Amino acid sequence: MIKLIAGLGNPGTGHERDRHNVGFWFVSRLAAGRRIELRSVAKYHGLVGKLARPGGELRFLLPQTYMNLSGKSVGALARFYKILPEEVLVVHDELDFPPGTARLKLGGGVAGHNGLKDIAAQLGTQGFWRLRIGIGHPGDKSLVADYVLKAPQPSERELIEAALERCLGVSALLLDGDMQAAMLKLHTEV
Repeated sequence: MIKLIAGLGNPGTGHERDRHNVGFWFVSRLAAGRRIELRSVAKYHGLVGKLARPGGELRFLLPQTYMNLSGKSVGALARFYKILPEEVLVVHDELDFPPGTARLKLGGGVAGHNGLKDIAAQLGTQGFWRLRIGIGHPGDKSLVADYVLKAPQPSERELIEAALERCLGVSALLLDGDMQAAMLKLHTEV
């Protein structure tokens, strides 16, 4: 069962609309939809919320460390609450998927994503769940840094919003820990 859902992004109003912040967008909406307040907790270097469930508490986390140090926040919270890597769901932007695509998986590589790389280093494994939300690729590796730190074009934003809605549509399954059903529903919806 998932005990921690971390949405990745960069803090501050200057980054709110960046492609890199789709993880923040999802977790903020998921928490708001369940009336969970996200509050700043210094020892976890992030905004944290809690949902009481019959199977145990679920924590929501928006690291405030900037993307490349996301593991500092995720690792601190996971260690304190003794949350295993396979009980962690990280929601992040995915360059390799076109806007509008969302995929759920357990483990795998970090594909040059510095936020994932830092989380894997802090947790000591790549064996955590990922909800990958496509933002598209600028076409050239040298353009990636600027691309992820800019707002998507309106047509891309519309596709990303549709993917976020599909992810929210399977959130009850995610919260119940039924990852296979969530994966099946998410991967077969168009």
